[in-house]
Amino acid sequence: MKNGIIITFEGPDGAGKTTVLEKVLPVLQEKDYDIVTTREPGGVEIAERIRDVILDVKHVAMDSKTELLLYMAARRQHYVEKVLPALEAGKVVLIDRFIDSSVVYQGAGRGLDKDIIAKLNEFSTDGREPDLTLYFDVESEIGLARIAKNADREVNRLDLEKLDMHKRVRQGYLALAQTEERIVTIDASRNLDQVVAEATQVILEQLS
Repeated sequence: MKNGIIITFEGPDGAGKTTVLEKVLPVLQEKDYDIVTTREPGGVEIAERIRDVILDVKHVAMDSKTELLLYMAARRQHYVEKVLPALEAGKVVLIDRFIDSSVVYQGAGRGLDKDIIAKLNEFSTDGREPDLTLYFDVESEIGLARIAKNADREVNRLDLEKLDMHKRVRQGYLALAQTEERIVTIDASRNLDQVVAEATQVILEQLS
């Protein structure tokens, strides 16, 4: 295996990507793949603390550029402390959100300069991109309805954004999926078993 593999799980809020990751993990472990799972923002102590600041529902006054820079700070610490060592050990790293989330949420969603975001992404990960990205697509109304029904789910500051923001995010993902060959789009409006089965197949094909 070439210096490890990064597989990312992306999607708008309520797409179910985190649940799918949890379901796929034991299947890969049974096949003896050496797996590391993590998330952004977070994954290591410093980045988790930054996550708390970013997603705190009390921080509605946060400027969009502040938000972007906090995400990048969390990404850098997470990358050097957790992702890079796992890659150097030849492991498969499954990440719940990564560089594409910044392109979509702060770019398409907030309207920040996508070229600047791309440069910051490159800076924070030393240019390392995912080998495979699973994009779980669902209409914004469905995703938000799922969030409202799931009492156990963390409700964060981004969940409280208006519908227009969530629609811009989804359109950003769809546009990105058209330009990046590493992105595989999965219809996340179907039942969970179907989504998990397709995601598992796509990942196993990447690893074979």
